[in-house]
Amino acid sequence: MVQAKERSQSPAKAEALAASSGVASTELRPWGSFTILEEGKGYKIKRIEVKPGHRLSLQMHHHRSEHWIVVSGTAKVTCGDQEILLCTNQSTYVPACTSHRLENSGVIPLVLIEVQNGEYLGEDDIIRFQDDYSRTNGANGSAK
Repeated sequence: MVQAKERSQSPAKAEALAASSGVASTELRPWGSFTILEEGKGYKIKRIEVKPGHRLSLQMHHHRSEHWIVVSGTAKVTCGDQEILLCTNQSTYVPACTSHRLENSGVIPLVLIEVQNGEYLGEDDIIRFQDDYSRTNGANGSAK
């Protein structure tokens, strides 16, 4: 469910509505969007779409690790001091407390599935080291 901010309801109410209706909730970001497909104790599964020429923050999480599987497009991944390119059906692992970034340097949207594992999976578990969109650390500007 995607809504204009001015027409949206409280996040808790929207999450409860989405959960009760079985509809995934999509959140828009300057770099693209993400949809929470499923979550449970210790895990969360997201579909992430990154627009061509855009990238997420160089960031780190204290309480979770992430697995990324490319569905379509090409991902330029920075994980620690390594940089790799991933194509369709390739994947990588991002350990907790490791700086990382996801970039779409291609010409078609990058779509991937992210599986988060950890004791705390809140969107405020993010430390930004660099951000193209001048977002700061914290609960409101977080989520990749």
